[in-house]
Amino acid sequence: MKSEIIEYHQRLTPADQAICDLLASVILETLPEADYKIWHAHPVWFLEGNPVVGYQKLKDSVRLLFWSGQSFEEDQLDKEGKFKAAEIRYTGKEQIKVADLKRWLEKARAIQWDYKNIVKRKGRLERLKG
Repeated sequence: MKSEIIEYHQRLTPADQAICDLLASVILETLPEADYKIWHAHPVWFLEGNPVVGYQKLKDSVRLLFWSGQSFEEDQLDKEGKFKAAEIRYTGKEQIKVADLKRWLEKARAIQWDYKNIVKRKGRLERLKG
């Protein structure tokens, strides 16, 4: 795992660090081809320059966000924002169902909206895959 992600995790409480450590390890295992970095102050993974998944410490939870998640048709993921993103929030590591997470990550690879070029298209999203 890249040092900038490790540093992000080290600033968290032990409970939140355990959540983020598990999320990162499953993401790295399932999307080994993805590039990742701290983007807008939290860890985000990209496929061909397009953001697909990331997580962020919020006041009362850790939010796992899938940029194209509304297209996954998964009941556990809640709509987030005005585009195609969906999220799930965790307050404990034991809440993470690894099989679900891996399925969502496979969908993140297969179903993508073009967030990379959203500014160029003046806020209009186009579907890339799926």
